Amino acid sequence: MVDTHLANLSNQLMLGAVLVYVVAMVAYAAEIAFARRSAETEVPAEQARVLVGAGGPEAASDAPDAEETVADDGRRIDWSRFAILMNVIAWGLHGAEIITRGMAADRVPWGNMYEFVSAIAFAAVTVYLVMVWRHKVSWLGPFLMVAVVIALGIATIWLYNDPGPLRPALHSYWIAIHVTAAVTATGTFTVAGVATVLYLVKSWVPAREGGVLSRVPGAAALDTLAHRTIMFAFPIWTFAIIAGAIWADSAWGRYWGWDPKETWSFITWVGYACYLHARATVGWRGRKAAFVSLIAFACLLFNFFGINYLVSGLHSYAGG
Repeated sequence: MVDTHLANLSNQLMLGAVLVYVVAMVAYAAEIAFARRSAETEVPAEQARVLVGAGGPEAASDAPDAEETVADDGRRIDWSRFAILMNVIAWGLHGAEIITRGMAADRVPWGNMYEFVSAIAFAAVTVYLVMVWRHKVSWLGPFLMVAVVIALGIATIWLYNDPGPLRPALHSYWIAIHVTAAVTATGTFTVAGVATVLYLVKSWVPAREGGVLSRVPGAAALDTLAHRTIMFAFPIWTFAIIAGAIWADSAWGRYWGWDPKETWSFITWVGYACYLHARATVGWRGRKAAFVSLIAFACLLFNFFGINYLVSGLHSYAGG
């Protein structure tokens, strides 16, 4: 029996989360824009000392720094902190949406594509916020928020299904283990994918002083970030495949049957294994490693979307 009040609350929380994610995205963009303006109008220190000594305006002390701009009443607006605050609020609303969705249907909140996309986006934002807390990577925020807003928009407009009971094959405690691991790994791989795309853009497009790319670390730092993120996600993806095989044995009487979802999960695993192996053994860095990473990420996306909509199999649960 579905609780319609909780279901409606979950839908409203999703809309609220998307709106606040958009606010966070705009705030991140404002941080970049005002940082660019600050860089273009900043007075060099030597020139500032000359002006002050000559009785000129104290430009150096009044100029906004890279992450702040001055409001009309003289207070400074820290766009970076505001963006992160909005990001955390959106993350909280998003988490509440997932919880109320599960409570409305009295089951784990990942039984169809709408719920999968929501959970993966939530996992990606969670990984990002942890990285902001540990490694100060707020510069990744605007790019990841674009991906999150697009994903949640697609889920809400085209993939939405009303909460309902799970299919009989999904009635197992393994869904909480296997799917949670798969969702966590996919969200983390998404963060790595965004960092990899930024790496390629940064390595190909010269960063104009004061431009958007000037706010992004160097290509080497992006390459390292993507590598470490994939190293974290890869064991979780491995565990998800193993857990899925154990579940398949209890549900279908075999550990592995080369179902399309199983096959492409394994292909994705091989892609990321090749990436990590190439870096560890032959020392691949930079573009070679980035291309292998993106091929693996493309396999992951096909495994998630293509298998559910284009291929018929035992794991085709796109419709709920």
